[in-house]
Amino acid sequence: MQLSRRGDYGLRLVLELALTPPGEFVPAATIAEKQDIPLAFLGKIINQLVVAGLVRTQRGARGGVTLTRSPADISLLDVVEALEGPLLLNTCLRAPGTCQRDIFCPIYTAWGQAQAALVHSLRSITFDTLADQARQLAATQERRDNRGRRSRRPPAATTATRV
Repeated sequence: MQLSRRGDYGLRLVLELALTPPGEFVPAATIAEKQDIPLAFLGKIINQLVVAGLVRTQRGARGGVTLTRSPADISLLDVVEALEGPLLLNTCLRAPGTCQRDIFCPIYTAWGQAQAALVHSLRSITFDTLADQARQLAATQERRDNRGRRSRRPPAATTATRV
């Protein structure tokens, strides 16, 4: 499974919304700029997430996009499946009996276990956790940037006077 650009951008969109105060609408242009997403493509992604019930939009001067529920209640799996459809590592897992070999195929069993582990992992990662991590990473980067600016300052000029 490889996440499409649509899925990647959708995850960035939801993370950006998770970083804003609850109920606050963020203009799509702001999200597009901050997350480096083409605005026209972002509009299509927003529409899919509206249909999935993960975000809502509001028009007007105070309009934009906001989450429909708490970031703690939205998982990576929710967003990926809203944009990509159900996770499916192999077509043989689509439904029981789809593959005539599933009863005696150890690969079918392995695919099933791998898919179950992936679904469990993506379901357990929520956007409140990701937003907290993003804030910590931003604070760490800011401290590094500040240290770098201080260490790059030229030493204070001194003048020696001889008498």
